[in-house]
Formats: sequence, structure tokens, C-alpha cells
Amino acid sequence: MGPLLEIQDLEVRYFTGEGVVEAVNGINLTVDRGENLGLVGETGAGKTTTALSILRLLPDPPGRITGGSVRFCGEELRAKTEREMRAIRGGKISMIFQDPMTALNPVIRVGEQIAEVILLHDRISRAEAERRALEMLELVGIPAERGMEYPHQFSGGMKQRVVIAIALACSPELLIADEPTTALDVTVQAQVLELMRRLREKLGTAMVLITHDLGVVAETCDRVAVMYAGEVVESGSLEDIFERAAHPYTVGLFQSIPSMDEDVDMLTPIPGLMPDPTRLPKGCKFHPRCPKAEARCGEICPGTVELSPGHAVRCLLYGGAQGKG
Repeated sequence: MGPLLEIQDLEVRYFTGEGVVEAVNGINLTVDRGENLGLVGETGAGKTTTALSILRLLPDPPGRITGGSVRFCGEELRAKTEREMRAIRGGKISMIFQDPMTALNPVIRVGEQIAEVILLHDRISRAEAERRALEMLELVGIPAERGMEYPHQFSGGMKQRVVIAIALACSPELLIADEPTTALDVTVQAQVLELMRRLREKLGTAMVLITHDLGVVAETCDRVAVMYAGEVVESGSLEDIFERAAHPYTVGLFQSIPSMDEDVDMLTPIPGLMPDPTRLPKGCKFHPRCPKAEARCGEICPGTVELSPGHAVRCLLYGGAQGKG
């Protein structure tokens, strides 16, 4: 049996009046059944675009998948009709969007919003769907009677719990969580992460977690993929990335966050900014900011090299040159 989700050579472009935005540039990812994959990187790395591409929710225009393959349970999602995709979205693959404040309809009661998802995918009566919706609210720690209330009557953490209930209402095989704790304070964040962990274990759901927070990744994920300028520059197990980080960008991410084990006067930030996706640098996309860059890094595109089983890096320091470009 193959992986649950397999992405090969995915390319996504946004065709705008200012130029062509090269958002995703040939990434390869796999997610096994029940596995937790963390997708990390700075804003603009292409993480959310990758997630939207899986569900074919890119705004069109201007966004378009221009190459590659997205296979789920062995089936090519790019070949599915829109009607077939609607059956998959929410049923087999669900997504928790970044901002719970805008993910909920403000004029519909939260219980009805959960029941609507269940009715879309399961052939059951409305009464049964409403009963299951209230069960989902209880499952995420919200009293069932609050299903009659509207989103504005809930706090930010409670809204996120409702969004999680909607995403998991039909027991999907894959959950995509796009920075699900960014808008929450630390205490509520910990509660939401623990809730997601318990629900995933109960339902056997695999997850792709998109986040900036390496602490969240350390607590939640089995494997990690680090993205930069639309490319996966390093991927591996949690131990590979946290204990044996190889790519200069990954190393820079760890150096720019405080450590409880080391007493330092100043953190070491990564110099510069993410490149303009309409004018990406030639060669290695990271070389203008890389402390270990060599002359060839501006001319040669690095290929992916496997340092150990499952631990891959895209950097000329380890070989794997692909050629000029």
C-alpha cells in the first residue's frame, strides 16, 4: 500500500499584472496513513499555496497548478472533476483555515454549520446530522447547548474548537491544519494542540500541520519538511531536523529562536528577506542570504541529496547539482 498523499514535482503560478508569481517550484512530499507532517518556513515560502493546491482551492484566476502530480489514496486529484472534488473536500480531506474569525459564517448558528458539513457527505436525516453536530461540539469541549449560539458569542479559542469540529465531523483520512494556533494565546494554544492530538488518535487521521512555530512542530509532528521560496530545502524525521539540521536555512531557523539550554546575549537572525517570487534568484534560491554561499551557488540549481534514509537536503554543500538556471 502506497502513501496516503503523494505530491510530485508540484508547480503553482499566480499570473498577475505585476508578473508571474512562482509560488511553488517542483516540491515533492509524502504523507503516510496516520502520520503527522510539519510544513515550516517563513511567510511567503509557499506552504498555504501547497495546501490549497491539494484541495484545488486556489483562486483561479490568478492561481493555477502548472505542473506535477497530487495523488490521494493512489488517485490523481488533478484529474478529478469539480463535483468529485466537492465529495473529497470535508469528507476525505479536511482543512482548518488560518483564521477562525473568518472561517465561520457569522449569521448561522455553529451547530447548523457543523450539521451542514455532515449532510453534504453522509446520507442521513437532518435530525441525525444535528445530533452528530452536537456530539462533535461535546467532543471538542463545548457544551452541546451552545450549538444554538452564533460565532460572535464565542471567544477566539472556542471558535477554533468549532472549526476543528467542522473539519473532523466526517472523520477525514487527512487533515490539513494551516497555522491553527497562530491567533491564540499560549494557554489556549496548548489546549487546542492537545485536543487535536486526542481527536487524531481517536479517529486515526493523518495531518499536515503548517506553522511558523518550531515548538509546535516538536510537540506534534513525526516528520518535518522545511520550505523556502516554493521549494522543500530539507525534510526528515523530527530527530533529523531538530538534532541533525543540514541546510543553512534550517540551521538559521534554529539559531534565530531562543534556547533554554544555551545562555547567549544575542540571537542570530537570518539576514535579508524572502526573495520576490516574481524575480527569484538564479541558482540556489537561498544563496543571497546564505552564510556558506559560494560563487557556484548563484549559477547552479541544487538537487536533492539523501544524507541518511528519509533525511533529504537540497544544497550544493552536499552535492546533487542539477545544472544552471
